[in-house]
Amino acid sequence: MMMNPHKPFVLIGAKGHGMVIAEIIEENGQMISVFVDADPQLNEQLGYPVVQRLDAVDTLHDKQVIISIGNNATRKKLALQHPDLVFGTAVHPSVKLSKRASVGEGTVVMAGVCINSKAQIGHHCILNTHCSIDHECVLEDYVHVSPGASLAGHVTVGEGTHIGTGASVLPNLTIGKWCTIGAGAVVIHDIPDYTTVVGVPGKVIKMNPHE
Repeated sequence: MMMNPHKPFVLIGAKGHGMVIAEIIEENGQMISVFVDADPQLNEQLGYPVVQRLDAVDTLHDKQVIISIGNNATRKKLALQHPDLVFGTAVHPSVKLSKRASVGEGTVVMAGVCINSKAQIGHHCILNTHCSIDHECVLEDYVHVSPGASLAGHVTVGEGTHIGTGASVLPNLTIGKWCTIGAGAVVIHDIPDYTTVVGVPGKVIKMNPHE
């Protein structure tokens, strides 16, 4: 999954999400070179230096990068702006990851996550603490599955969708791209693109702006 486990990491984003990713990297015994964050008040995080611009990082070609920002659209924007970067992957050592599952570059998998057989996780996704991705699920790029959310078997989630904390998705369903599934929602039907869903059972309450 990781492009090169010996290359030090550069984390783009030094706030809360970046701190969690940094500690995953530490748990794996890997090195962090620097954070990149535009906040001019921030010059250190967790004992690591912070620079404001990516071009301030020395020998960037010898490092692997993770975009450590929670906003899905922002991760996509930055990934597209920097197609020549080598993106790494951070997977907490407590993760239960099937040997038949796949995890794309730039993706982070937090503590206690379970990813079952033949699940396919795209690029630059976030699988947050103790979420569950069951067999044959397909998550497209830039998806964020929040803490404690559960996807039953054979669920497809479109690009950029955010599944809220504690949400549940029944098996064999398709959730469209750039959707928002509210915290605690229970999804029992397919969900169209660009919609926000809340409640039990989940219902569409509004359309989201297109990218």
